[in-house]
Amino acid sequence: MALTAAVSVSAAQAAASANPKTPALSTVQDTRAAMRGEGFAHASYLFYSDQADREGHGRVAELFRSAAEVELDDHFTKEAATIAYVGSDEANIRQAAEGERAEATSMYPTYAEEARQDGDKAAAELFTEIAADEAEHRRLLASALKAVTTGNGTVPAPPKADPVQVPAGLPQVSSARTRANLEDAMHGEALANASYTLYAHHARETGQKQLARLFEGLADVELREHFAAEARLDGLVSDTATNLRTSIAGETYEAEVMYPSFARRAEKAGDAQAADLFTEIAGDEADHAASFRKALHHLN
Repeated sequence: MALTAAVSVSAAQAAASANPKTPALSTVQDTRAAMRGEGFAHASYLFYSDQADREGHGRVAELFRSAAEVELDDHFTKEAATIAYVGSDEANIRQAAEGERAEATSMYPTYAEEARQDGDKAAAELFTEIAADEAEHRRLLASALKAVTTGNGTVPAPPKADPVQVPAGLPQVSSARTRANLEDAMHGEALANASYTLYAHHARETGQKQLARLFEGLADVELREHFAAEARLDGLVSDTATNLRTSIAGETYEAEVMYPSFARRAEKAGDAQAADLFTEIAGDEADHAASFRKALHHLN
């Protein structure tokens, strides 16, 4: 499949509706794990693309951007449709608000306290700052829910991201625990970015333009501000050659190990549609790995 493949939310949902069978629990769990990985790859590749541009590797930058598009607009979207991940506007708001609540009141405060214990002051401050942001996001979503369900009030204006640049650099934390927490948080922010992007598409399809703008604004904050700030502390971005090697390893693992195992499990559970999708995506990831290898060869 070409690196520029894209699927609309409605098209993916229509394809999934052709097989209304409820997927087995194992298939749902595997699909959610895959979506978390696709969201993280999408976010990472965007910042790898920025680094390639900084180094003057325009073709590699475009390759990363194209791969990022596939991970979100094709893979993540199709996987979401397979498990009916996107619901009604009301359901999507509630799901988003619950995620923001958990991050604001539990996950980020815990990570902040652990970072303070481990002497990682910058990470502790960042986690505390993001917890406050997520609490505000929950407030915005609560107002949106009231407007959508009762017709009273209006959907709030979207928040504006304060973009963070993520140049190549080493990790800025000393504790293995803080590093692990950063990586878990980045996966969560990337998943939120991807999810809110789909929720925004759905809101536009239902005529909820202001709600779509709110989800788009939230998605941008999760990616360009929260994920980016965490990535900078984590040292996610290296030089372009290293970023390509990291990407090759990730794509190869997904192509040869993760997705084939998911496909076998789905087939055994009787979820033929999911099995076919996992097999299709495994082929895509193998193509991505090959493209990255070719780019690395030319870079050297």
